[in-house]
Amino acid sequence: MGIFLIESSLQEIVSTKEELNQKASALQAKLNEQNSSLIELQVSKDFSRSFFIVEAEDQNTATDILNAAGISVQLVKEVRLVGKELEDVKQNNDVVNYLVEWNIPENITMDQYLARKKKNSVHYQEVPEVAFARTYVCEDMTKCLCFYDAPDEAAVKRAREAVQTPIDSITEILTDER
Repeated sequence: MGIFLIESSLQEIVSTKEELNQKASALQAKLNEQNSSLIELQVSKDFSRSFFIVEAEDQNTATDILNAAGISVQLVKEVRLVGKELEDVKQNNDVVNYLVEWNIPENITMDQYLARKKKNSVHYQEVPEVAFARTYVCEDMTKCLCFYDAPDEAAVKRAREAVQTPIDSITEILTDER
């Protein structure tokens, strides 16, 4: 089984958190039929960006089910979860409200990335108002997605500065408060 990041837009498909939850439940049921699962779904507040994390035998299984549900796939990458155990993520107990994307420079290997992350992550304590949740690193080393719980975007930026890691984009994630 692999873990796949699938990026899409749900803007024309759902417009409320309730509709999103219904769509996610329907997708989970279809994925379960294929011995696959929707590990998590994070969506921007305006539904223009969605990030599906799917565990499946292969990427076609994951993307075919989304396409059948009328969700066009914009990007699909096999990813590695860093900073949390998969079973913990599946429990869905974390609150995340910001997603940072970083396009990893070409010369960085997975081993170098992991060593850098381990060395620098201690600096998150310098920004206690921000809680780092987890990262998904694309196996092809093109980019990573880092999830945070933070009071605002400025705090996320301070946390990224503390761990000396760039930001290519920040997305505010839809939470249950909306």
